[in-house]
Amino acid sequence: MAKNRSELVAEVAAKADTSQAAVNSVLDALFDVFAESVAKDEKISIPGWLAVERTSRAARTGRNPQTGETIQIAAGHGVKLTAGSKLKASAK
Repeated sequence: MAKNRSELVAEVAAKADTSQAAVNSVLDALFDVFAESVAKDEKISIPGWLAVERTSRAARTGRNPQTGETIQIAAGHGVKLTAGSKLKASAK
């Protein structure tokens, strides 16, 4: 079962005894900070819960699945999310 953003906002607002608008603005700010930090190659770590960091991918040779032609894939970046111990323990 998955929760969408509005369900998450409603649940957090109820647990924190605050408005959904306040929770929504906090989530917006949190995601903005995540995006800005990843863009600057800064790692964000919330001990026990998660870590977010930018990763680098080297250039490589690939293959077009439709034609079988060999192609060059440029170097790029990705985002790595690592679950912390508390988050891993809650999944058991």
